[in-house]
Amino acid sequence: MSELSVIPRRIMLLTTPTSYRTAAFLNAAERLGIEVLVIEDTPEPLRQMWGLRYGVDFSAPERAAEELARLARTHPVRAVVPVDDAGTLLAALVSEQLGLPSNDPSAALAARDKWVMRQRFAAAGVPAPQAQAFPALANPMEIAAHLSYPCVIKPTRLAGSRGVIRANNRNDFMTAFERVRSILESDGVNLEQALILVEPFVPGFEVALEGLLTSGKLEVLALFDKPDPLDGPYFEETIYVTPSRLPSETQAAIVFAASQAARALGLQTGPIHAELRVNDHGPWVIEVAGRSIGGLCSRILEFGTGMTLEELILAHAVGDAIPSLDRRSGAVGVMMIPIPGRGILKSVDGIAEAQRVPGITGIEITVKRNHRIIPLPEGASYLGFIFAQGDNPDQVEAALRRAHAQLRIRLAPELRLLAAQRG
Repeated sequence: MSELSVIPRRIMLLTTPTSYRTAAFLNAAERLGIEVLVIEDTPEPLRQMWGLRYGVDFSAPERAAEELARLARTHPVRAVVPVDDAGTLLAALVSEQLGLPSNDPSAALAARDKWVMRQRFAAAGVPAPQAQAFPALANPMEIAAHLSYPCVIKPTRLAGSRGVIRANNRNDFMTAFERVRSILESDGVNLEQALILVEPFVPGFEVALEGLLTSGKLEVLALFDKPDPLDGPYFEETIYVTPSRLPSETQAAIVFAASQAARALGLQTGPIHAELRVNDHGPWVIEVAGRSIGGLCSRILEFGTGMTLEELILAHAVGDAIPSLDRRSGAVGVMMIPIPGRGILKSVDGIAEAQRVPGITGIEITVKRNHRIIPLPEGASYLGFIFAQGDNPDQVEAALRRAHAQLRIRLAPELRLLAAQRG
């Protein structure tokens, strides 16, 4: 009998108040008969104000890990599962203290911090952009004179393409560097300690790989085409479609590069989400995250006899046998609805017409009416999601585009923008 088998079927789920995916994991746990301790990322002042029993500050992972390890000693768990990027390092630290199967904290950090990631890729010979890191308070004019263009400027730890900007010349670079610095400052990042990454822009098209690691071995769950070009100046993702339409040899090269990258980071177990660019020189690894796909995108994935991605991840975490990792037949896709501009969302019309497009299986607007929306590179959320299925990827992509064309998004200017315009 294994040590885990005497522990109740309970996990610790690390999430954030704004996560899209908490409900999906909770629903999956209920279907699998797994009890969940939900741990939210909550700064200390808010914890005291709201009286949260299971809230910790993810930005202080060592202290939070001590607190959660004490909790787990009175409420034993079989696994600590992070929902999003914010919880991956903390999950590894807690698991290490409890002796639970997990990625090593140094590997979790490498998959979270893009500068550490780039250093490990370079040391292992992973095909990836050769990055440089500069202090956030550095003078961009001094840096700009020594760079080759085009290049990409990005924060080391923000997710979802937030703060990622392409610069084609020195003036672009200086503007972009200042903008990334402002984004970090608005997030409360200590600029005296922060780094900003600069790397060559890699031409080509993008793909995303969803995978599951078991003892370091990568099993591919889905390979997504991203048919819309991502050439900047910002990198807003829109359409994901699977199965990929790429030639089998190209797909094999992508899987090999992703596996090589995960190994270079030291990742051993659990889900990964990899982003790669592909050109005439083959695949280039842009990043590998130690968590599953973001947003509501996982809704399109089913495995075996109908297992969701979240069920698969939780079953793997608690040591259950998984009947099949094969994705159900047919093509599926999702569109992350682009944010058309900055302002207050007043309405999204045309949803009924979009839902009548053949192949569309659902539309969900995740921004509430009268709430502010901000596009990239400052923005951190999607307007919503369109889901589709069909006999082949071309049908799915066409359905997503037709449905999106039916939507009419109405924004009102923010008051401060109106005041600026009138002033």
